[in-house]
Amino acid sequence: MQPTASVSANRQYKYYDLITGAFVAVLLTANLIGPAKICTLWGFTFGAGILFFPLSYLFGDILTEVYGYARARRVVWTGFAALAFASLMSVVVLRLPPAPGYAGQEALESVFALTPRIVLASLAAFWAGEFTNSFALARMKVATAGRHLWSRAIGSTAVGAGVDTLIFYPVAFLGVWATRDVLVVMATNYVLKVLWEVLALPVTYRVVAALKRAEHEDWFDRDTDFTPFSLQAG
Repeated sequence: MQPTASVSANRQYKYYDLITGAFVAVLLTANLIGPAKICTLWGFTFGAGILFFPLSYLFGDILTEVYGYARARRVVWTGFAALAFASLMSVVVLRLPPAPGYAGQEALESVFALTPRIVLASLAAFWAGEFTNSFALARMKVATAGRHLWSRAIGSTAVGAGVDTLIFYPVAFLGVWATRDVLVVMATNYVLKVLWEVLALPVTYRVVAALKRAEHEDWFDRDTDFTPFSLQAG
């Protein structure tokens, strides 16, 4: 299949909406369920969310590789809006006065209560990290003429996850945790995110190849406007 340089912005795809929904589902569950639990496995302590959050980078890679930066950008904004709404909803629900006899308020607060600082850190880190990841992959694809998918999948995640990590942990925890603890968790979680991408490479290759065949698409961002502040699909 010959790679396409451009396609109508109005073209309809079979699986684009499905991948968008999966991306948003992973993002919300990883951010709302995962952070509430800290695990120790084989002597290694980590936040449970780290097992699932890197899936968002995997989806970001697949979207950019197959459909291009502009369509991936729309999905990032969709995820950002969903995460912002979920954060707002959690604040409103927790602050509503519980009915007499309702015994679940403390349990809800222990799981879903987030400080404004952590919400801000999550939103800023996600937004910057996902756009950096998509931009890096799109530019690397053009530079490599579409060869060596492994290099841009790992490279873009290394850059995007780095931006995400450098924003989230200092904004959320610096001054709350000891500085050394912030640095250790930053380094550990960054390595885990990149390692996750490496381990997922066989899946990435299979999904990308299947989507390119099914969609008859292999987008190259040669003339793309890379501003993140747009919802245009092409």
